Amino acid sequence: MKNYIFIIIALITISSCENELELSSPSQLTAAGFWDTEEGALTAHTGLYANLRSEAGDLWLLGEMRSDIWGGRTYESPFNESLIESNITVATAPFGGWAGLYTLIHRVNDFLTNVPNVSFNDESDKNHLLGQAYGLRALYYYTLLKTWGDVPIILEPLTDVNPEGLSRERSSQAEVMALIKSDIEASLNAFGSDNSFWEGGRVFWSKAASLALKGDVYIWSGNLLNGGNSDFTEAKTALQQISSLGVSLVPSISGLWGVENETNEEFIFAIQYKRDEASNIYNSLTGRSTEINPQYNDAGESMSDFIIAGANRYGQSEKTLFLLDDSDDARKDATFIRLYTDDNGGLGYQTYDESKYFGSIFKKFLGRVDGSERIFENDVPVYRYADVLLLLAEAKNLLGEDPSGEINQIRQRAYGENYSPGIHAYVNSTQADNVNAILEERYKEFIGEGKRWWDLRRAGNNYVINNISYLSAGEEYKLLLPITTDMIGRNPLLNQTPGYTD
Repeated sequence: MKNYIFIIIALITISSCENELELSSPSQLTAAGFWDTEEGALTAHTGLYANLRSEAGDLWLLGEMRSDIWGGRTYESPFNESLIESNITVATAPFGGWAGLYTLIHRVNDFLTNVPNVSFNDESDKNHLLGQAYGLRALYYYTLLKTWGDVPIILEPLTDVNPEGLSRERSSQAEVMALIKSDIEASLNAFGSDNSFWEGGRVFWSKAASLALKGDVYIWSGNLLNGGNSDFTEAKTALQQISSLGVSLVPSISGLWGVENETNEEFIFAIQYKRDEASNIYNSLTGRSTEINPQYNDAGESMSDFIIAGANRYGQSEKTLFLLDDSDDARKDATFIRLYTDDNGGLGYQTYDESKYFGSIFKKFLGRVDGSERIFENDVPVYRYADVLLLLAEAKNLLGEDPSGEINQIRQRAYGENYSPGIHAYVNSTQADNVNAILEERYKEFIGEGKRWWDLRRAGNNYVINNISYLSAGEEYKLLLPITTDMIGRNPLLNQTPGYTD
């Protein structure tokens, strides 16, 4: 218990110092005695995931909010419009302090420095923990690279209270990508032949998670950093291994979402939420009973008994409404509850009707109802097997191979008994057509999961410009974010992201 309290104090101390790379106190985890026992290491391991969960909201915003999914009608004041509209300048730069990602990295660095020196009753447990830590650090640096391009590299724990020793220049994307790939290999080497999920759950990093990340990373590197076919082949090989690790598609969408389904075999790595411990962020995509209860869903059913106490700060765009306007596709009803101002004479609105549309409730992570309260405790996947299949489709397409098999696995699951090969099956086409088909399938599959912006970016700049109405040719520099003037003031070795001027 004392160690648990210590780790919470350490988390609070570090989290309160989020002027990244300018922290003025050494890591709390280097305190004498903390790393002397396996118990201390396991407590620190718990802290790694607590830190990750604390930044989940920013990770979601970074991966999705600049895409074409959101920006539609809300029934409360909308949030993050500047991100949705890519209205970003140096003066309004979002995510000061690198979105807290270096706080997460500093924690992992402590772990990787100290755990190898700790004696474990079972050394395979130590190796599994190290595999997890290297995988998490690769994930964090990958997020930094995708968001800002060149970023500082720091691999040692913070023990120096001298601010001058904490200032770092931005390393090139090539150098950062090399580190990411190195950490992925270190993770896979640590896991070795251990394909298990820690404590039997999917809320800790695993070998399957490192392979999923490897596929993602190598497609990005191959397509955007000149890695070419060798990187695409590495991605394909990694992704193809995952199906043998106890991971598979659930048979139907109905078995994927909901608190009761969060132990499914499709989730590879998910962020855990529990009542009285932490709630996920998705109540901001729902609303309050006072707004919802007078409305009707698209089946014409009254919402008068719907229990909710959230906020409606993000609304699906009209593009999203039309994209999912197919009642044969189970993802339509699994993703949103569409609200209308009347019941259309009891018939409801099976297709979108703008004149009667009130707004939407995001449904994937609605938690559960306990009496008069809704508890937002869904685990939220970072990687799931549908992601792996469509990443594999990307890798195959980039190698000039046929990606239709993977696309059709996703479509068959989505349409279920409604699936008709003559109507729904995708047939291999040109490489450009295949990219668009994969992007559209990923759009429908991963709404709300923090994927769409990264998917467009990974496909290439032209796919971003062609899909995001707020960006035009000549504004490609906006695909990376600027850093704040305050960050540069605190770390004079930093240079502004190219393309942005004061």
